[in-house]
Amino acid sequence: MRHARRRVVRRVTRLAAVGGLLLGGAMVTNAVASEPAAPSIGVPFTAPPATGEGTDLVSRLGNSRTAGSWVDKAGRPVVAVTDHKAAAEVKRAGAQARMVEHSMSDLKSAAATLRSAPRVSGTSWALDYKNNQVVVRGDSTVSSSDWSRMTEVAEGIGSFVRMERSEGTFTTRVNGAQPILSTAGRCSAGFNVTDGKSDFILTAGHCGPDGSVWFADDRGRDQVGTSLKGSFPGDDYSLVKYDGGRAGKGADVVAVGDGKGVRITGVADAEVGQKIFRSGSTSGLRQGEVTALNATVNYPEGTVTGLIETNVCAEPGDSGGPMFADGVALGVTSGGSGDCKAGGTTFFQPVTKALTELGVKLIVAKSSGGTGAAPAPSQGAASPGSSAPITGTDVSTLLSRLTDPRNVGPGMLVIGGSLVALVATRWIRAEQDRKAYRQYYSATWG
Repeated sequence: MRHARRRVVRRVTRLAAVGGLLLGGAMVTNAVASEPAAPSIGVPFTAPPATGEGTDLVSRLGNSRTAGSWVDKAGRPVVAVTDHKAAAEVKRAGAQARMVEHSMSDLKSAAATLRSAPRVSGTSWALDYKNNQVVVRGDSTVSSSDWSRMTEVAEGIGSFVRMERSEGTFTTRVNGAQPILSTAGRCSAGFNVTDGKSDFILTAGHCGPDGSVWFADDRGRDQVGTSLKGSFPGDDYSLVKYDGGRAGKGADVVAVGDGKGVRITGVADAEVGQKIFRSGSTSGLRQGEVTALNATVNYPEGTVTGLIETNVCAEPGDSGGPMFADGVALGVTSGGSGDCKAGGTTFFQPVTKALTELGVKLIVAKSSGGTGAAPAPSQGAASPGSSAPITGTDVSTLLSRLTDPRNVGPGMLVIGGSLVALVATRWIRAEQDRKAYRQYYSATWG
C-alpha cells in the first residue's frame, strides 16, 4: 500500500512538472509575441548640464560690470567681472569670479565695428569670454589683401581682438541626422516643434527657400512636408510642415544612430564651456564643447549672426541636425569649417531664438505628472524629424522587466522550477530502485 502511494505521488509530481514546462513555454511565447516592436527610449548620451546661474548673474549685474560667463570642467559657473564689488556679489551667489579688463559692452562694441566694416566672405568672429577677447577667423578662401584690411580694422579696435587663420572653408553643412531631400539639396531634420495646431520639423534656413518640398527618400516617393517661415541669411532656421499635420509617435526623441535616440526634455541657451553632442547623417554622433557665443559667420551666401561656436566637428550632410546636452535642445547645425578627421569649428543656430521668432514650441517628453509641451511622435523606420528606439536596457530596469508578468522572466522561472522538479523525481526514483535492488540482491545471495 505504501509503495502504491509513492507511485501516485511520483506520477502526480511528474505530471505537475510537465504541466509547468508547458505553462512556462506558453508564457515565454506570449511575452515574446507581445513585446513591442520599438524598445523603450532613453537617454544614452548625456553631458553635465549648464546651470544657467552664470547667465543670470551677468544679466543682473549688467554689461558694464561683467564680460560673460562659462562653466568650468566640473560644471561650476564662472563669471567675468570688471570690478571688485561685482566679484563679491558673484561669490556671494556661489559662483566663481574672474577679474577681466574689458566689459561685455567693450566686446559687443568691437563686434559691431567688425560688422560695419566691408563684408569679407570666409570670415567669422565670436566673443571669447574665457580669454576676454573677440576672435576673428579667416578661412582659406580669404585673400591676403582682404585679411590685411580686416587686421587693420581689428588693430583700430584694440589688442583684445585676436586674429586667426583657419584651414578649410566656412560653408553651410547641407544634409543631416534624419535625411530629408528636395530639389534644393539634402538636409537634416533637427527637432520637432508645434504651434498647437500642426507639427513641424525645425531645421536650418539655408536648406531651402519657402515652398521647398521635402522627401524621406531619394526617389521622391515618400513626401514629408513643405518649407515655410525660413530665415537665411541673418538667421539660419526654417520650418518644414508635415504633410499630415502631425509628426507621429516619438516626436520628443532625436536620432543618434545605431537604432538609438535621445529623449528631448526641454530647451535652453548654450553656455561657454558646456559639453554638447551633435547628431548628423554624414558623421553621426559627435561630442564637443561650446567655445564662444554671439558668433557672426560670413558665408558665401550671406552673413549669419548670433550663432553658437563649438569645437565639435561636422561635415557636408550634417546641416540642420540637432545639438543638445543631457536631453536639452540647444541648437541646429548651421555650418563651419574642417571635417571629422582633422577637426574643425561648427556653428549652430540657437533653438531658443528660432522658437521665439517662429512662434512655435518644442515637442518634449511628458513629465511624470503626465503633462507635455504638445501631443507627441522615431531612426529606424521613423519619419524624418522623429527619433530612434533604444536597443539597450539599463541594469536598473532589468529586474522589473524579469518580474513583470507580461515579460519573458516569469515564464523562464516556471520552466526552471519544472525542470528541477523533474530531475528531483527521477533522482528519487533511481535511488529507490537501487535500494530495492540491493535488498533483493542480498536476499537472493544471503
